[in-house]
Amino acid sequence: MENLGTRFGEVVASVGHAVVGASSASTEQLSGVSGNFQWGGTFSALILLFLNQIGRRSSIQTTLIVLYLFTSFPTALFKIIRGQFGCWIAFLAVTANLFFPQTFPASRFLLFVITPDWVADGLRGSICSGILCLLIGVLLVITEVRGIGRHSNCQCNFHCICYCLGIALLFFFTIRYLCLETW
Repeated sequence: MENLGTRFGEVVASVGHAVVGASSASTEQLSGVSGNFQWGGTFSALILLFLNQIGRRSSIQTTLIVLYLFTSFPTALFKIIRGQFGCWIAFLAVTANLFFPQTFPASRFLLFVITPDWVADGLRGSICSGILCLLIGVLLVITEVRGIGRHSNCQCNFHCICYCLGIALLFFFTIRYLCLETW
């Protein structure tokens, strides 16, 4: 019995050291380029998400923008969403989705909460996040051009100008991150 207690103490101590090491590694300061990419990319993606929800409501574009947000969301906010707060929000979103499935699509928010840590940290901590965000930006442009082709009455209005500005900002922050982070 004493051997089991000693073994349990060793396991707890090793887990404690692992947690302390992970927390000290995660509190490193972001480089200016990475911080600009995270905050600027998130701001432009949120603008695009808002415009998509009040405009055509394209589910493909919404999914692409949420994937962009997943890879470029600021680290401080990402940790809050992945913590206990995010679990409660996900629970409430799934519950609301059960009763009002058309009003509360919860599946996209769950990506932030249930993605394994090794996938989220590996993707967000490497240059692959910038490459994925660039690919997502290209796919957003392609889906927007296809959507414009379906409308016989193409007009350049405020919504169109804001959407183009949001995509331009998305590309600006992504390309800036890729260029300055790799050299």
